[in-house]
Amino acid sequence: MTKFLLAVHVLAAIVAIGPVTVAASMFPPAARRALEAPDDLRAAETLRLLHRICRAYALVGVVVPVFGFATASNMHVLGSAWLITSIALTALAALVLVALVLPQQTALVEAGSGAGTGTGTTAGSGAVTRQATVQLAMFTGLFNLLWAVVTVLMIVRPGSTTGA
Repeated sequence: MTKFLLAVHVLAAIVAIGPVTVAASMFPPAARRALEAPDDLRAAETLRLLHRICRAYALVGVVVPVFGFATASNMHVLGSAWLITSIALTALAALVLVALVLPQQTALVEAGSGAGTGTGTTAGSGAVTRQATVQLAMFTGLFNLLWAVVTVLMIVRPGSTTGA
C-alpha cells in the first residue's frame, strides 16, 4: 500500500505542482506584454489562460499533501524532522500561492482586461502595473524556491534509514 500511496503522491506532485510553477513563472512576462500592448487580444487571452491554469492546478494540488500524509503515516515517519520541515515549507508555499501570487495575478488580469479593446492602462498607471509584475515575479520565485526545497528534502530525507 505504501508504494501505491507514494506513487500517487509523486505523480500528483508532478502533474499538479509542475503546471502551477511553469504557468506562474510565465505569468509576469506575459502580464508585461499584455499591459504594454493594450490592443493585443492574444496577449490578454494568454494572461487569462495562465491565471486559469494557476487557479485550477492550485486546487488539484491539494491532493499532493493529502497523499503525502497518507504515505508518511504508512511509513511511520510523521515525526521526522525532514518531513515536519517539508510540511511547514509546503504550507508556506501554499500560503504564498493563495495569499500573494493568485491575488496579484487576478489584479493584473483585471488591469489588463482592456487589452484587445484599446482601453488598456494609462501611462500613469503603467509604472504601477510594471512594479506589480516585478513584485509578482518575486512572489512566484519564492513559491518555486519553496517547492524546490521541499522536493530536495523529499529526495534526500536527512536521517533516513533507507540509505538514500
